[in-house]
Amino acid sequence: MPTPTEQHWTPVHGEPYRPVPYRPARMATAETLARAAELRARMDERRTVRSFSPDPVPEQAVRDAVACAATAPSGAHQQPWTFVLVKDAEVRRRIRAAAEEEERLSYDGRLGEEWLAALRPIGTDAVKTHLTDAPVLLVVFQQRYWLADDGTKHKHYYVDESVGIAVGMLLSALHQSGLAALVHTPSPMRFLSQVLDRPANEKAFAVIPVGYPADDCEVPDLVRKSLGQVLVEI
Repeated sequence: MPTPTEQHWTPVHGEPYRPVPYRPARMATAETLARAAELRARMDERRTVRSFSPDPVPEQAVRDAVACAATAPSGAHQQPWTFVLVKDAEVRRRIRAAAEEEERLSYDGRLGEEWLAALRPIGTDAVKTHLTDAPVLLVVFQQRYWLADDGTKHKHYYVDESVGIAVGMLLSALHQSGLAALVHTPSPMRFLSQVLDRPANEKAFAVIPVGYPADDCEVPDLVRKSLGQVLVEI
């Protein structure tokens, strides 16, 4: 299947509204129901993985997943995200060292007992082997503003919501491609901007290790809320 034709996006701040036709083919009801049921069953198999195999992953599959994430809706279509694909082993080691330093402070008391109690059934601790075991990391940054050619700052809108939607779509795309992932949010995350040399308008949002589960991988024995617990029909 050919890849979509890519165009280079430039800001359209202040330009007039220019609509274009949108006429997607309507899917037959039977196919809609079949695809929805298949997707529901497939996504129900998704689990957060903290034990990764070092085996390499098809990097193009990761790039395609990022391209899927970048189709997410965003405030004023300003697309306030940057995805950094980290393959270099030494950079991943530096990220792990800095993350574990912050995590030790958190688990030693910064989080508070209520938060630690909530984490206990998940089985997490300050050791973050996934940051070096996984063959690649995706570090997601949110862009708080953008700079025009004349250096003028322009604010982005609904940044948290926009980037959160994009990360959700990224996780779905990775899972659909047969890859495992984890959303890791060490706090604070300023070290990521330093290690990865990101500009001042970007703020780290999440670190997502990507790979295959290790042969001895285990996950918490969790139960998701039922549809009836999350859906209200009026």
